[in-house]
Amino acid sequence: MTYTIPSHRRTSIRRVLDLLDGANSVILTTHLNADGDGCGGQAALLEYLLANGKEGWVVNPTPFPDLYRFLFPDPTRILHAGSEEALRRCQAADLVVVLDTAEVPRIGRVNPLIRGRKKVVIDHHPPGGRAIEGVQLVDTTAAAVGELVFDILAEAGGPWTEPAVDGLYTAILTDTGSFRFSNATPNVLRVAAELVERGASPDELYRRVYGSHPLRRYRLLRQALDTLDTAHRGQVAWMVIPREAYARLGCEPDDLEGLVDIPREVRGAEVAILFREMEDGEVKISFRSNGEVDVNALATGFGGGGHVRASGAVVAGEVDEVIRNVVAAAGALVTGGREGPAREAVAHGAPDGEPQG
Repeated sequence: MTYTIPSHRRTSIRRVLDLLDGANSVILTTHLNADGDGCGGQAALLEYLLANGKEGWVVNPTPFPDLYRFLFPDPTRILHAGSEEALRRCQAADLVVVLDTAEVPRIGRVNPLIRGRKKVVIDHHPPGGRAIEGVQLVDTTAAAVGELVFDILAEAGGPWTEPAVDGLYTAILTDTGSFRFSNATPNVLRVAAELVERGASPDELYRRVYGSHPLRRYRLLRQALDTLDTAHRGQVAWMVIPREAYARLGCEPDDLEGLVDIPREVRGAEVAILFREMEDGEVKISFRSNGEVDVNALATGFGGGGHVRASGAVVAGEVDEVIRNVVAAAGALVTGGREGPAREAVAHGAPDGEPQG
């Protein structure tokens, strides 16, 4: 059975293509701490713009991950949000495309740069409280933004260049957990198959994303494994990335890719949590669910958000206190509140936390 664009997306896709085709200069952005889905979608859309004689620029709210730079043949198209050139390009843009988020807080310092610009929002997350205004291509049934961008290119007839194909496959690979998660639907598997037929190399892209890490990552992991613990009859498992070790080893955010899967793989765990101590007195939290537990609800209670089975937040406070509150809230969730006052711990979450996928 070949892939067919879902009918309920077609009207929105045509509106997006009309705006892309009518623009001369386009800014592509995504959420804070960009991941493979956002970056891969940007790579593919940039290829579409350049192939159609447009100017395209990537301006993200936080530094672009080195892990995904290989998707961009011309790295000068990636601009630092604090640079004069980024400001100038944003002010001159006809259109801004926001990928993998629909929330104003999630685009951070890019938001003031694109104020007043016409916008397209391409996302697959449940809606939050502060929506970005613009033409919406939002579908929570999509496994990844890469699936939606694939639909755009399929409707337009390409281009199916190497950066576009590799970007889309990387987006889908990362957001489905290498096709292990429940969002690895028949639909997205057909998309992946078409991308392979068009030249994406599963083994090469897996190696580029998951199969090649610096030694410092494993030295950091050695420190973090000492913190691995469980609570609530083993249904909640967590691990902590120590601030001191992260700094001493010279680690970068890319080095944390996939580490939340370690507590997730503890037998009996329903909720997995990765805590990272930040330099500014905040704690970044990644949540994962192994079953029916809605970790988006858990993250939302701490000012974050994301997906039902993969969400995150940033909470102000000492790491030990944050761990107590978050683990208690997670325990209340997995036990249905049968353990009493733990449910109240959600109220301690910082209201302005930023979700991490």
